[in-house]
Amino acid sequence: MILAEFAPAKVNLFLHVGPVRADGRHPICSLVTFAGLGDDLTAEPADRHSLVVEGVFADQAGPDADNLVTRALELVGAPPMAVRLTKRLPAAAGLGGGSSDAGAALRLAGRLFPGVAQDRLDRAAEALGADGPMCLRATPCIAEGEGERLTAAPALPDIPAVLVNPGLPSPTGAVYQAYDEQGGALSAERPLMPSSFSTVRELAAFLALQRNDLEAPAIRLEPGIGAALAEVRAMRDVLLVRMSGSGATVFGLFATDAAAKTAADDLRRVRPGWWIQPCRLDRQVGWEGRAPD
Repeated sequence: MILAEFAPAKVNLFLHVGPVRADGRHPICSLVTFAGLGDDLTAEPADRHSLVVEGVFADQAGPDADNLVTRALELVGAPPMAVRLTKRLPAAAGLGGGSSDAGAALRLAGRLFPGVAQDRLDRAAEALGADGPMCLRATPCIAEGEGERLTAAPALPDIPAVLVNPGLPSPTGAVYQAYDEQGGALSAERPLMPSSFSTVRELAAFLALQRNDLEAPAIRLEPGIGAALAEVRAMRDVLLVRMSGSGATVFGLFATDAAAKTAADDLRRVRPGWWIQPCRLDRQVGWEGRAPD
């Protein structure tokens, strides 16, 4: 039996980061959603664990032993699976690509082997890092603590967007270190939020009052991220522009799918070497595990 799972791009609509703690970790508060584009995984029972990676960004996946899919399956202790991963998301891009792949692999393990308890999936996802729990669920949420405390996001409208990655490195660890070196004293407290947003314009107005605390240190390490932000801000009809996660991907929100597509087409003509994708950010994968509390 071969089963399939989608591993959507994760987008931090805002990301508030608190000062580093004694254990070297940072508290966060983030409104997270998922795009209608991402990687694809298939899996079937096998005699031993195996991973085959293909797709346009397969060369960025790294050695199998270091891939988060492999690590997730080792952590959960599921019976052996043969996994095929089609990489369509750039790596180290602030889109949670590796974590989303791992989350999809864990969902496949739960579906293929119903005896794998939910708490085992949860623990494995949490051990993968801050993006692990949210990418296991792959549904809009508010992530707090170190990313492990998930609550339901406000009701969101359809969110047309354009994701833009200039093909620059933005390693998460280096960005957090730069954040600490610049003072790292911002707050991870949750802002007051309505229970729902009726329109993208209403959502964009709220998000304009929030921030991504890793944006400035990421730009300091890689000024090209600032150039990407400037290009997206120059797009016609864009409502809000921000970096996702620790970068280097940035996004723009639009009122309509047509406006997002037009803006993406315009930017592709100017920056043909960049990864530029119109999409929606209201993706809810849906699965038979536990939804966020």
